[in-house]
Amino acid sequence: MKKPLVSPLDRNATKEAEEMAQFYEETLGFTPNSLFTMMHRPRISTAFVEMNKAVMENKGRVTSSLKRELAYISSMTTGCRYCEAHAIRAAERYGSEQDRLNHIWEYKTYPAFTEGERAIFDLAIAASQVPNAVTDEISENMRKHWDDGEIVEVLGVIALFGYLNRWNDSMGTQLEKPAAEDGERILKPAGWEIGKHNY
Repeated sequence: MKKPLVSPLDRNATKEAEEMAQFYEETLGFTPNSLFTMMHRPRISTAFVEMNKAVMENKGRVTSSLKRELAYISSMTTGCRYCEAHAIRAAERYGSEQDRLNHIWEYKTYPAFTEGERAIFDLAIAASQVPNAVTDEISENMRKHWDDGEIVEVLGVIALFGYLNRWNDSMGTQLEKPAAEDGERILKPAGWEIGKHNY
């Protein structure tokens, strides 16, 4: 794309934009351009931030770092380079070990991943496809390792990033420099490139 479909608002354009910028400084170290694009309709950005907080909240075994790894797997499946870079950056910031990040696509056999985590990543790949590819076998495997509330948490992350994947790939959101640098550093060996998100 020659430019994003809609340009983001300036972070100081409104009081709401300033407050949102402060919130994301903690999670990513910057506020995503996608949020400033949503700010053209503040109710959308406000609703998204609340959903993001609810979905990414750490309730126990589905840890903050695992949720970000899951977000990466889901985004990689849909092909959203913007969200891949954001998710992998957040996974590292929330405690994912470099060994896991380096071998995340070997999750089915690599010893750093548990059987429960393998079930989550299988679900993420199947649920992130169109048409949806979740089967009885995938569902049964999830129920074997996780309770209903945990499954809801997992699917919440997949659904949240489904929204973000569509938003950012369709919008052609410009990838911020810190996320682009992390994409290059962590993901490039596996074939990642910035694609349409560079202007």
